[in-house]
Amino acid sequence: MCGITGAIWTDPQQAIESSLLDRMTDVLTHRGPDDRGTYLSPYQQRPPYQAQPGVALGHRRLSIIDVTGGKQPMPNEDETVWVVFNGEIYNYPQLRQRLEGAGHDLRTESDTEVIVHLYEDIGVECLQHLNGMFALAIWDAPRRRLVLARDRLGQKPLVYCLQPGRLLFASELKSLLQVPGVSRDLDLSAIDDYLTFQYVPHPKTIFSEIRKLPPAHYAVLEDGTFDIQSYWDPDFSRQVDLPIEEYIEQLQATIQSSVELRMRSDVPLGTFLSGGMDSSIVAACMKRAKNSSIQTFSVGFPVAQYDETSYARLVADHLKTDHREFKVVPDCVDIVSKLVWNFDEPFGDSSAIPTWYLSEWTRQHVTVALTGDGGDELFAGYDRYQAVRWGQRFDSLPYALRMLLANRLWQKIPASGRQKSASRMFQRFISALRLPPMRRYMEWIEIFHEAQRAELYTEDFLRQLPPSDPASFLSAAWRRAGNRDDVTRASLGDVTTYLPCDLLTKVDIASMAHGLECRQPLLDHRVVELAAQIPVQHKLGRRCGKRILWKAHQHMLPKDIGTRSKMGFGVPLGHWFRHELRDMLHDTLLGSPRRTDFILDGRAIAKLVQEHQDQVFDHGARLWALLVLELWMQEWA
Repeated sequence: MCGITGAIWTDPQQAIESSLLDRMTDVLTHRGPDDRGTYLSPYQQRPPYQAQPGVALGHRRLSIIDVTGGKQPMPNEDETVWVVFNGEIYNYPQLRQRLEGAGHDLRTESDTEVIVHLYEDIGVECLQHLNGMFALAIWDAPRRRLVLARDRLGQKPLVYCLQPGRLLFASELKSLLQVPGVSRDLDLSAIDDYLTFQYVPHPKTIFSEIRKLPPAHYAVLEDGTFDIQSYWDPDFSRQVDLPIEEYIEQLQATIQSSVELRMRSDVPLGTFLSGGMDSSIVAACMKRAKNSSIQTFSVGFPVAQYDETSYARLVADHLKTDHREFKVVPDCVDIVSKLVWNFDEPFGDSSAIPTWYLSEWTRQHVTVALTGDGGDELFAGYDRYQAVRWGQRFDSLPYALRMLLANRLWQKIPASGRQKSASRMFQRFISALRLPPMRRYMEWIEIFHEAQRAELYTEDFLRQLPPSDPASFLSAAWRRAGNRDDVTRASLGDVTTYLPCDLLTKVDIASMAHGLECRQPLLDHRVVELAAQIPVQHKLGRRCGKRILWKAHQHMLPKDIGTRSKMGFGVPLGHWFRHELRDMLHDTLLGSPRRTDFILDGRAIAKLVQEHQDQVFDHGARLWALLVLELWMQEWA
């Protein structure tokens, strides 16, 4: 696992000098504390032949496979093709055999060398053969071509900045911001997106000049032309009606294979264990593969409704793992500043806090950790999917009855001030019933609704805000599932939106900040393709989701893990903002001057803070999003 950076330029005035390349590389040291390497080839005029672009490649290494070898940037035999690579290719031994059979001379045992030789043979088609998580750059000198690529699900990040005469790329924004001339002008529509989703969706970043390469895409810069293409586009619209027993057998084999592939490591390895179904299944599959003790790690809070450690211990005792747990009593002010610096752009998912502490704690014992990410999206595990199903049933009622049920009088129902109380969730459900299914789902997942954002923004910001609709990001994802049921469209839509932009970003940044590599077996593309075709009735039961996932693995785990209610990986924000973080919240959001003065109306913020302090409503998630935005502006803008 690593950090990569680099550039290609055709304008000598845009050259990247060695000292600048060093800064671009070394600001990523946290991603790769074990080693570093650079490659620099200057711009060359070659009359009467075409000029050779200048190229710079930088790499910080966290050594996992072939610890003593595998240095990057890595060339082919004659040093005409170079690669920098962040991630792991799990099927590299099989690819290595193929390449050696074709006559290639592989000088290391690393997965990186497989990429460069496979590219030599079949070009960008090599991406189709990689089972792994990756962000990579390939410099093909004979073709004067730079190739950038990102893994299928977006587990590894890659950002780029296309300027006249130059292309810059990196694992993180902070590397590109080392380059003079890279603008820090804000993308105002990205701010609107952030306050909608709690993240900035791809391909946008918070900066107008810098973009994210979307998951499952590659970009080619060749002869002045920059082109982005998708290389993996599974058919989410296709449902295959097989007996559940056949799917159970396929799931067992595919997930077990995926876990075993991700257990290959030359350094100590363990797994996160929350006590939820997904991480418990991963731990059980690891134990089956290893047939000896494995290391498991969990994190909890002293606030009972946010603590899952008792379930983690239950699984650990059942599997007889070497288990460690850590209780978070955070230094709130310190952790907020660390998150703001490491995430580079506003990121409002507060579960980054426990993920940060869990990664820090786990790294003290192992270098690689498996996780259960992806199970909820692939197998309909979130409670909100039950609401989607009820909404679909509502849509099948006669029109007159639907209008009666959705009448605004229902909004008079008294509701608790707690965000996740039953009455509050029922009120939110009823309030969105008049909307089409996708818009209804949008209402349920937004941090600030459209009307709330309009009230929150200043008049100047509203005038400057481009006429874009954040919902278009979600609606494009829903369309990929065609005419399938609404639950499938919502869950598979989350696979291509919420999963890469929020959950995987959170895990990547929090883990790499501590030099820990996280691997997600449930996001093997074979598991994703299999899960996508499974009918919804096999996934979503009457009371909970992940029905088929549990049926496939219940024999490996305690019964309570399959029947417990879903808790989520949350933090007690509401409590903190009334106690530990109260002063920081007031000083940052209500003090003067604020860096967000041109975006946010101070009276609207004060109203939110007061309602929260008076316990009229739990605005914890909204206040966290605003706090992060203000602190990010102070740090980066």
